[in-house]
Amino acid sequence: MKVFLTEFHYKKDYKTPLDVLSAVVLYMILFLPSVVYLFIVKFRNYLYKKNVIKSFQSRVYTISIGNLTTGGTGKTPITAQIANYLQQKGERPVILSRGYGGNLPNKEVNIISDGENIKFTAKESGDEPFWLAQHCKGTGVLTCSSRVKSAKYAQSYLKATRLILDDGFQHQKLKRDLNLLVVDSEKQFSNGCVLPLGALREPLSEIKRADKIIVVNKNFEDRSAKTYARYLRKKYKKPAFVCSMVPDIVYNINTEELIDDNIPVIAFSAIAQPEQFYNFLSRYDVMATRDFSDHHIYTKEDLKELESLQKKYSAVAMITTEKDAVKLKEITDKNSNIFALKLKPVLDLKNILEE
Repeated sequence: MKVFLTEFHYKKDYKTPLDVLSAVVLYMILFLPSVVYLFIVKFRNYLYKKNVIKSFQSRVYTISIGNLTTGGTGKTPITAQIANYLQQKGERPVILSRGYGGNLPNKEVNIISDGENIKFTAKESGDEPFWLAQHCKGTGVLTCSSRVKSAKYAQSYLKATRLILDDGFQHQKLKRDLNLLVVDSEKQFSNGCVLPLGALREPLSEIKRADKIIVVNKNFEDRSAKTYARYLRKKYKKPAFVCSMVPDIVYNINTEELIDDNIPVIAFSAIAQPEQFYNFLSRYDVMATRDFSDHHIYTKEDLKELESLQKKYSAVAMITTEKDAVKLKEITDKNSNIFALKLKPVLDLKNILEE
């Protein structure tokens, strides 16, 4: 159902009368729930705007990175780039995450990393917080359903000089000094409707809360992304920057061995928008793909299924995302034939983070 709705949210062309009829029926079913959701969101935002619901102002400079749509837009690698940039500038950043997908209870603060040691597994932490802890040395990573609790802990016990609110655009309980909105250059804002009729968590009018916009380009050319960034800059009177996601290396998740290009592989992932990941594998001969649900926790049975798929197509290797790799590493051994694609975001952090 989730995959079906995602296709409906982003579909632009209806080629047959049956496609049109299905879309009309679905629209009629989802219209009323969408109106109710829109009312709730707008009323909540109004209460924050009028200060009826109070927001906590941390003493530490706070950066929020988030989006308006469900699913992945590239927030996690951008969060890591910002954290590493700040750490290299002599700051002590701490990332605040909700910890979605992890097994740890998140009513209280969990210290996934204190900046030096990672204290939990990917299964306990959630794939994204664990990945951030791995890739942001010198940066603390905390999970908690209350970002206010995390912020207070970070400033009191981890001596944070910068707070980074991961996926925080909707989390208005914690005030931010810099509000960054991340937008996918291809998916953009789906069909322009809020959930469940569209993929928007909030109406487009809430773009006004953003200080700056980051347009993530997941194609090999960035002309359309630059055009879209200019459009957003002009329409919403906000600074807009293009972040290009560049395929880097493909490495074995246990041995870090690299593989050659132009070999037969199968690809799999448990992310919100898998087709964009598969597009990055153009230098390989992708024989088959397997999609798991977003934040899926892999099992030994999943590995057997993937190995059977690899054998069926006589593939040399299996390639997945880095976010999936952190979970798979816990259930595989050094002889594993699973590789991960490393993506490198390229963006102008100096102008994004500095006035």
